Formats: sequence, structure tokens, C-alpha cells
Amino acid sequence: MQINPHLNFNGQCQAAFKFYEQVLGGKIMFQMTWGEMPGADQFPKEMHQQIMHTSLSVGDQILMGADAPPDRYQAPKGITVSITVKDKSEAERIFNALAEGGNVTMPFSETFWSPGFGMCADQFGTPWMVNTEGANS
Repeated sequence: MQINPHLNFNGQCQAAFKFYEQVLGGKIMFQMTWGEMPGADQFPKEMHQQIMHTSLSVGDQILMGADAPPDRYQAPKGITVSITVKDKSEAERIFNALAEGGNVTMPFSETFWSPGFGMCADQFGTPWMVNTEGANS
């Protein structure tokens, strides 16, 4: 079994996934717009350039996303995408990149469980937790 996060956006999916590809060092493996899918004529023309589905491969993990139809988009609530990295400086780099232009809810710092941990919502509204692996000594 594999469980993959699927993020919904309000027209910013392509920009978000290009950003995640750069920040996380992944590769976009698939991307299709609403206009490229069968039955595209059933959707408003303004949606045709938006993303119907995309997937980003990061190591052996997959992050998926799409632009929701305008009347169905809801901002993320009750979820957070969690990233765990072995190296504290790499975790901090990722956190700082994700936090830029977004909203920091817990600054990246040492905690009782980790040498470095932080929480933010990125510029696209996606909530993240970035954790450094290993016990704090």
C-alpha cells in the first residue's frame, strides 16, 4: 500500500508544483490540464489551462495535486504535509524556502524531539511541517 498526499489549488497548481520540484529536488512525472482531458468541452474555457492532475516524484515518494473547479475549491483545513530530513541544514533550507512569501506558524528551531523543526503555510496556502530526523541531544 502507498498513501500519497493530494493537494488542491485554486488555479496555482502548476506554479506550486514547479516550486515544489525545485525546493524538494523532485521531478514532475505527469501533468495534464483540464483542457487536455477527454470531455474538456464540459468545463469552462478558463479552466482549460489549469491542472487536472500532476504528480511529483521525490525519492520514493509521490506528491500529487490539481486545480479544483472554481466552485469546489476549499482552502486546506485539518491537514499538514510533513517532511522529515536527516540533515538539519537541509531541513532548515527547505523550511525557509517553503516559508518565503507564506506564513510561519512555528519558526524553525530546536525542540525536545528534534534538532530542528518548523511549521508554515507556503505562498500557495499549503501547510507544512519540516522535521529533522533524530533525537535532540
